[in-house]
Amino acid sequence: MDVLLQPFTFAFMQNAFLIGLIISVPTALLSCFLVLKGWALMGDAVSHAVLPGIVLAYILGLPLLIGAFVAGMICAVASGWLADNSRVRQDTVMGVVFSGMFGLGIVLYVAVETSIHLDHVLFGNMLGIEGHEIRTAGIISILVGGALVLKWKDLLLHSFDPAQARAAGLPVYWLHYGLLAAMSLTIVATLSATGLILAIGLLIAPGAIAFLLVRQFSTMLWVSVLICAGSMVAGTYLSFFIDSAPAPTIVLIMTFVFVLAFVRRILLTRRNSAQKVAAGHTG
Repeated sequence: MDVLLQPFTFAFMQNAFLIGLIISVPTALLSCFLVLKGWALMGDAVSHAVLPGIVLAYILGLPLLIGAFVAGMICAVASGWLADNSRVRQDTVMGVVFSGMFGLGIVLYVAVETSIHLDHVLFGNMLGIEGHEIRTAGIISILVGGALVLKWKDLLLHSFDPAQARAAGLPVYWLHYGLLAAMSLTIVATLSATGLILAIGLLIAPGAIAFLLVRQFSTMLWVSVLICAGSMVAGTYLSFFIDSAPAPTIVLIMTFVFVLAFVRRILLTRRNSAQKVAAGHTG
């Protein structure tokens, strides 16, 4: 029993568990809207595009989180504007924009002498989380999570049918860019824990898993939070014993859960189809 409880006795592991639970709320809630709206690539684009903002903020002596947020919003807005004013598809535009900004970030990072380790920026450092990073993530979690919970019905209609949302008198413009701002803030909150590359897993997997398990969107929201929080705790706990980094272990667990949910959905669909066929023959 002492061996099983050992991870909870270390301060750095306690901080890792805490930061995981904190960021699981906004990432899971936001993932539901991103999955429904088909913005998986947008989350990937923004998560990669914050790198030049981090480096520039370091050069200018500004907080790194401010640079990351500004760069993320620039990427999201630029992708949307280019897609609306050109014949190129939005996914193509996002691919060009985020790869270009990510390349710019790498060039700036190499050109500038910095004490920031690139691995921590790309892959996170959950075992080295400090108190101020936990507080920042907590504040962002409360702001983003609270806004998504309060406005989930409006955001649901906007994500499902923007034209209907506009006809219903909803502030579509503010909902659109508010969702982009929430995504950028959430990526900032996950920056210290999971890094840029693995943040996309947290922004997509919980919502995708919940989408396969439940039918109602309101249920999908809290189920995704439970899945994300459980994966956070399980991945961090398992990483202690297998001597791996917590962030990729968490993403692997989410991937495994997604495969299980996908297989379950296929089996249920086949069983329902077989029952309908049997009922038709009986009738």
